Amino acid sequence: MEKKIRVLLADDHAVVRMGFRLLLQDTSDMEVTGEAESGEEVLKEIGKKQVDVLVMDLSMPGIGGLETISRVNTKPNPPKILILSAHEDAIHPKRSLKAGATGYLSKRGAADELIKAIRQVFSGGMYVEAAIAQKMAVQQLGGDSSPVEVLSGREFDVFMALANGNTVNEIAKTLHLSPRTVGTHLYNIKQKLKATNQAEITLIAMKSGLINP
Repeated sequence: MEKKIRVLLADDHAVVRMGFRLLLQDTSDMEVTGEAESGEEVLKEIGKKQVDVLVMDLSMPGIGGLETISRVNTKPNPPKILILSAHEDAIHPKRSLKAGATGYLSKRGAADELIKAIRQVFSGGMYVEAAIAQKMAVQQLGGDSSPVEVLSGREFDVFMALANGNTVNEIAKTLHLSPRTVGTHLYNIKQKLKATNQAEITLIAMKSGLINP
């Protein structure tokens, strides 16, 4: 009997994880070996069991998606990482792939596309949803670079949280950082983006297509 693809599901919404689990259970070549609701839990699960493909949301509490990707890839024999995200812009997938993910899908994608993507990244390929790949290509061909590309991975996490209206203390709690560290990131973000306040940060995120107006 052929070995099944061992999948770890990571999303902070239990209902979403349950939906994906039911979907993958219907396939003959996959099994869900574990679930996680934060980056920290992902790292624990990978430390306890063998995982072939990690299917992960980017927007989870704790260390965050991009940091999780980086840390997973420092593990011995790391799993392939397929990002399943609500973000459909060109910047999130670009950062995810740069951090070490091997695939990117939007949560609005069809169920059969998720199964196809898992098989493709497991076999050593890369998979980016067609509509998102097109946005990335258009941005690259047009020479359009978003100002947020100068931010580090951690600064980008803080930037997105600020753009969504979170306070420094809320961000510190969510990302498990001290308020002082978040304040330092905020200072660096403002300097790099030439923004003077949170409203301007939100406006930059909107213009970059990272959040809806």
